[in-house]
Amino acid sequence: MAKRWVSSFLFLSIFLAMVVSHSADGPLPALFILGDSTADVGTNTLLPQSVVRADLPFNGIDFPHSRPTGRFSNGFNTADFLAKHIGYRRSPPPFLSILSHSSSLSKKFLRGVNFASGGSGILDTTGQTLGIITLGAQIQQFTTVHSNLTAAIGLEETVKFLSKSLFVISTGSNDIINYFQSNNRTLPKEEFIQNLGYAYENHLTTLFDLGARKFGILSVPPIGCCPSLRTLDPSYGCLDEINEYATFFYTTIQALMQRLSSEYQGMKYSLGNAYDMAMYVVNNPVAFNFTDVKSACCGGGELNAQSPCVPTAALCSDRDKYLFWDLFHPTKHACKLAAFTLYTGAPVFVSPINFSQLAMDN
Repeated sequence: MAKRWVSSFLFLSIFLAMVVSHSADGPLPALFILGDSTADVGTNTLLPQSVVRADLPFNGIDFPHSRPTGRFSNGFNTADFLAKHIGYRRSPPPFLSILSHSSSLSKKFLRGVNFASGGSGILDTTGQTLGIITLGAQIQQFTTVHSNLTAAIGLEETVKFLSKSLFVISTGSNDIINYFQSNNRTLPKEEFIQNLGYAYENHLTTLFDLGARKFGILSVPPIGCCPSLRTLDPSYGCLDEINEYATFFYTTIQALMQRLSSEYQGMKYSLGNAYDMAMYVVNNPVAFNFTDVKSACCGGGELNAQSPCVPTAALCSDRDKYLFWDLFHPTKHACKLAAFTLYTGAPVFVSPINFSQLAMDN
């Protein structure tokens, strides 16, 4: 048993050196992804009790072999395209799928893990009745990764490895939508968003204490412009009231990241302004080859956005012309554009540095 452990340790050490070594294109950091359905690559499909799922056609119709993978998209999502920019084929696999290969856990963790779960949010109460994995529980899953890495390669190498890794977090929309649609809106908008900020800070500092140093944060997009919420407006316009929550969330997280990066030595971050990114496309669709930025490509009812994307749904024929795939989520084409902007964009959309600069900054 000891001989086998030593052999495994040597292999992992060599593999780790390969993953974080500099190539002609620069370093290849591991990618740890947390958040909601915008980044979920199959987590909820592995949760039998989850009612938030994307494991039926027409989801995945433009994915390799036209198969539904649990991504809330017709193909790859933003997490996948960010991973492609970094140098991988797609997003790292869901944490739960890696657990089924327990004999080589640590090896699989070295390229990164996707913890994102559709329906989750910053608050532990968001999605807790939907059979999903909350953000707090996702971070608990990361502690398992940390423990496995430490056991395999030692604490010093784990610290080094995680300091070069990129932690991408896409969350907040579900918290705002749930609160906005609830019958218990007792807090002013500003106070509710400040509470989200406090909860987000606790999650970020927990990750920092576990070794995370480089954070790629996606803010909340203009959720009031999603097809499902547009159907609540008589003219199918964006719901400005809920969009105000999203803009205030961005300024809150912007101030939070500026403060944390000054207080915590070694913390670096890139903050994607998903609100301005999306609104620029909504207001200039032709420039990005979109012909429909209001309707869902897959669904039913008004704006094709009053029922989910299932095998009996109405499906648009030219999916690259649509900004939205279903009631809430962007199409593969929109995700590709978002990832490109996050990775290479100017400070007007991603600051203080873009994801490429963050990933390569060692």
